[in-house]
Amino acid sequence: MKFLTDEKLTIMGAAGMIGSNMVQTAIMMGLTPNICAYDPYAPALEGMAEEMYHCGFEGVRLQWTSDIAEALRGARYIVSSGGAARKAGMTREDLLQGNAEIAAGLGRDIRTYCPDVRHVVVVFNPADITGLITLVCSGLEPSRLSTLAALDSTRLQRELSSYFGIAQDAVTDSRTYGGHGEQMAVFASTTRVDGKPLTDLIGTPALPEEKWREIRQRVIQGGKRIIDLRGRSSFQSPAYLSVEMIRAAMGGAPFRWPAGVYVSQDGFDHIMMAMETTIDRNGVHYRVPQGTPAEMEELRSSYGHLVRLRDEVIGMGVLPPISEWAALNPHLK
Repeated sequence: MKFLTDEKLTIMGAAGMIGSNMVQTAIMMGLTPNICAYDPYAPALEGMAEEMYHCGFEGVRLQWTSDIAEALRGARYIVSSGGAARKAGMTREDLLQGNAEIAAGLGRDIRTYCPDVRHVVVVFNPADITGLITLVCSGLEPSRLSTLAALDSTRLQRELSSYFGIAQDAVTDSRTYGGHGEQMAVFASTTRVDGKPLTDLIGTPALPEEKWREIRQRVIQGGKRIIDLRGRSSFQSPAYLSVEMIRAAMGGAPFRWPAGVYVSQDGFDHIMMAMETTIDRNGVHYRVPQGTPAEMEELRSSYGHLVRLRDEVIGMGVLPPISEWAALNPHLK
C-alpha cells in the first residue's frame, strides 16, 4: 500500500465508534503506516486493535496504548474524538462541562508531549468550544488546529439532493457556517442545484418557501434525527470527514467543506467557528463568508451563541479570562 507520509498519526478515543471508524478509514485512505490508537479504556481499545489486525492490512504498523505519554510522543498529526457522546434528548451543549475538562486536558497533554504536532482535528462536542479550549491550553498556533464542522453542510447537500431527486454531488457549494449546532447559519446564496443557484429556486414552484423552511429544519435537526433512527449519535460520517481533514493537512486531497477555525477579526473575536477554509500542509486558513444581509445576521447570531458558551466555560474556570489567554498561548494576542 502507498502512503501519504510515514509520520505518526495518533487517533484518540479509538475504542469508541467514531474513533474505531477513524482508525479503519485512515488505513484504507493510505494516510500513514504509523498509526497510534489511544483510549483510556484498554479492553475495548485492544478489541478494536485486534479487529484491525484481523483485516490483514498490508504495511501498517498499528500501535495501541492507554498511556497518554506514549500515544502523543512524536505525534505529528492528531484526531481526537475522545469526549462523551451525545445521547437521546441531549443537545451538543449539554456535553459542555465534562467535555470542556477533557479538552483542557488534551491541550495540556499536547503542550507536554508533542508541541511540534503539525495539525490537530478536534471532533467531540460541542466541537467549536472544545477546539477553542484545546487551542488555548496547548500553546499551538491557530493554523495548526481545526474542528469538525462539515456535517451540517453535508446534511444540507443531502436534503437538497433528496428533495430534487438528483445525485448528491449535483448539489455544489452547500454551506453552513458559524456554530456546529442548532444555531448554525445556513447559507442558500452559495449553493447550486444541478448548476442552478439555489436562491433562484427558493420561492418558486420548484422549491416553495414552506418546503425550504422544512429542509432547513431537517438540516438543523440532522444530528438528532440520526439519534432517533439509530439510538446513538453519528459515528460513520464524523469519522470519515475528520480523516479527510487530516489527509488534507498531510498534503493529500483538498478538504471540500467548511471547518472550524480560530477567528479574531471582522467582529468575530476570540472564537472557534466554521468559516470557508482551506487545509493544507501549512495548516488551516480561512476567509469570512459573504452572504445576503439575512445570512450575515444569522452568522452573527450564531457567533453570539458561541460567545455565550465560551463565557460559560470561562465562568467554570476551565479557561481564564480572554485577557489572560496570551499567557497560556502567545499566539493568541
